[in-house]
Amino acid sequence: MFPCGWRSRWALKRLTVSVEPNSSKSADGLERHVVCSELVNRITKLQRRHRVVIVGAGFGGLAAAKALRSLAVEVVLVDERNHHTFQPLLYQVATAGLDADDVTYATRGIFHRQRNATVVIGSVTGVDFDERLVDLDDGRRLAYDHLILAPGAVTHTFGVPGVAEHAFGLKSVRDAVEIRSHVLACVERADGDPLRIEDGLLNIVVVGGGPTGVELAGGLAELFSRVLRRDFPGIDLRQARIVLVEATDRVLRTFDPKLSRRATRSLERLGVEVVLGTAVREVAAHHIDLGDAGRIPCRTTIWAAGVTPAPLVERLGLERGPGGRIVVGPDLTVPGRSEVFAIGDAAASLAADGAVLPQVAPVAIQGARHVAAVVEAHLRAEAPPPFRYVDKGSMATIGRLSAVAELPGGRRLSGPPGWIAWLALHLVMLVGFRNRLNVLTNWAWNYLTYDRASRIVIDPPGEVLRNRGEERRR
Repeated sequence: MFPCGWRSRWALKRLTVSVEPNSSKSADGLERHVVCSELVNRITKLQRRHRVVIVGAGFGGLAAAKALRSLAVEVVLVDERNHHTFQPLLYQVATAGLDADDVTYATRGIFHRQRNATVVIGSVTGVDFDERLVDLDDGRRLAYDHLILAPGAVTHTFGVPGVAEHAFGLKSVRDAVEIRSHVLACVERADGDPLRIEDGLLNIVVVGGGPTGVELAGGLAELFSRVLRRDFPGIDLRQARIVLVEATDRVLRTFDPKLSRRATRSLERLGVEVVLGTAVREVAAHHIDLGDAGRIPCRTTIWAAGVTPAPLVERLGLERGPGGRIVVGPDLTVPGRSEVFAIGDAAASLAADGAVLPQVAPVAIQGARHVAAVVEAHLRAEAPPPFRYVDKGSMATIGRLSAVAELPGGRRLSGPPGWIAWLALHLVMLVGFRNRLNVLTNWAWNYLTYDRASRIVIDPPGEVLRNRGEERRR
């Protein structure tokens, strides 16, 4: 892996051999393993190429690694999972429109043709910025010349009681599959005991009126009205309530007000109850408390109200700004650390007017490409360019033939044109030809047949509900 002479190879061999006998689970063996790893890092530092370590294989991490492919650097991409997840389509996994495999792709497979890239699977526990070492949970330490922090974000509960215990998030494939299984299990249980519908067994509350919440609420409404209605003729699924709760005065707050109103009307036509200007006071196992707006009995609460940087960000000890995000300079470097960058949801990158940029994929991707340009400028001993974000628009789909889109230049789309634009963009952004083909096939099937192929609950419905504590009341 590292170009070196016979003397260095002999030294590395001796160090490697000395590590193996001590690779037991004992603390003494682990300590010697770490010491030897540090020695290996020091010996090889002079013989390896310039190394760029990237933490996180989300949109920002992938884009950074790809943008570095033509440079004479060694790229090391670190993530705790062995796959990349296309998060914009997770809601379709949750609503039975797509399979989990359709929105994920093995990270190693993405880079198997990029010779300067290596994928490392492990959880980053910390960074020694003075020694330029990234610490992993298995004791490994990765030396770097440049470090790109792109750990992403997790669901933000805003301190609302009961969210962590009783609400579903939607940030991973596991979350999406759990939502799908839980919703379908509730319907199966209602089919066996229709009287439980009155207790809110089929009610679903989605909290958060951003694109994720809007798309999820619309997808669930279509699932109930157009698919499950045929599967379960013995129960009246019109009794199921799909409620979208938003704390501000309109959904899709970052969109033009006209598009927000159109989105609201589209949701209401699908049967979604849109509750605006209402904050959640508490989430319980069998209801959600909306304060003055009352309580809604429900067994399914999905929290899509916002995100916060991954826990790693707090452990790094770096200066943090709005929302706990890492403060960065005009070139996306961390203050006082010209070799360390932060991008994506974990970084408080700024627009030209000084406003903090939103935590969305386009910001992460453009930031990643900028960082690659800064690394290239460093290798050429040139001044780094400042980061300039270009807003390329926003989109959200509400349901079949219904979407809203804001494009550069003030152009707006809604209805079928917006829906087609949304489909095309997401299909292009997907990683892997197989995924694109599968998604396109599923979309065509769904459109032509009003059917969804992924209505599978792996575990028995009763077990699914017991695992969520839903079988306590009979």
